[in-house]
Amino acid sequence: MSSPQPNPYANAQAAGCMLFSLMIFLGCILPLMFVNLAETALRNLHLSPTAAVLVLFGMIFGSLINFPIARFPLDKEVNVPYFGPLGGVQIMPQMQKLRQEAIVAVNLGGCVIPVLLAIWLSRYIFAGGQTPTLAMIFGMALNILICNRTSRLVPGMGIVIPFFIPPLVAVCSTILGFGILAPMAGEVGRDFEALRAPVAFVIGISGPLIGADLMHWNDFKKLEAPSISIGGAGTWDGIVLSGLIAALVI
Repeated sequence: MSSPQPNPYANAQAAGCMLFSLMIFLGCILPLMFVNLAETALRNLHLSPTAAVLVLFGMIFGSLINFPIARFPLDKEVNVPYFGPLGGVQIMPQMQKLRQEAIVAVNLGGCVIPVLLAIWLSRYIFAGGQTPTLAMIFGMALNILICNRTSRLVPGMGIVIPFFIPPLVAVCSTILGFGILAPMAGEVGRDFEALRAPVAFVIGISGPLIGADLMHWNDFKKLEAPSISIGGAGTWDGIVLSGLIAALVI
């Protein structure tokens, strides 16, 4: 009698199914984890639970909306068909060279909303006195400088920067800023715990927005893209992630 031969590919097939199932599970659970962490970070910014949810959903669905703010000609030219007057006898269209244009836009979810939130938080930071105000200003200057130096332009992709740099600089500069400036301002015994997350958030978004994006404005032509959206990745953009991570970790 003959015995059935084991399938040599059975283990590989089982491993493939398990890996595929794990990828599906992670694909479903990771966005939920991100939403929960983002809401926690926003509540650290002293937003009410309702306001935190509204801001979060504004960032998510606002990623679909872009506001054009500028346009400029590119170095490339394209041939487009050009038809003469209707009364002419031209059968085939002539080709006319036109210079391509690039449109620069700001994304509602990835740029406008976090900037408005930072402006709203700045009122409380300024009202907190000299220490949080100077910590925010010095931290912003440092993060802008570092993000400007570490960012690079990648044609066809955009401006690329290691994602961990802006939030790391924001957290470190916030801790050091409060630790160094409080004794200098004679505010050692004062409790600044409620202002640390707002300061870290403002510092976090300033680096990618100003240092990486706006300070490369004149280099946008090198991207060779017909449209450039600042904060275009929405909630996943470096501007938003840097601020949220800094507010969550601090």
